Amino acid sequence: MAHHYQVTTTTTAKEKATELSHMVVEQRLAACAQVSGPVTSTYWWELKLETTEEWLCTFKTSALALEPLKTALRTTQGYMGFTTPEIVAIPIEDGDADYLAWIDAETLARST
Repeated sequence: MAHHYQVTTTTTAKEKATELSHMVVEQRLAACAQVSGPVTSTYWWELKLETTEEWLCTFKTSALALEPLKTALRTTQGYMGFTTPEIVAIPIEDGDADYLAWIDAETLARST
């Protein structure tokens, strides 16, 4: 298991992405949240090809905060406008030691 992760999700509006970013950082589920967009997503949904405008949220988090972060993202899914939200966690295999220590210091890892 990795010690640090980059987690992504999408929202339907910039305001929602900003609110979500503030919420997870304030709760120390992520050390950093970045909002990018708008991005255009194309995907299959209910047997139809869909294309929508979305906002991409990227979070940097520790292994200890990963599951609580995913839970928080799932519980806001109705608010976000998605019944099946994108929640993708990619392990950070390597990075600047000071930056990775900062992620630990700013997330739930700080309580250990």
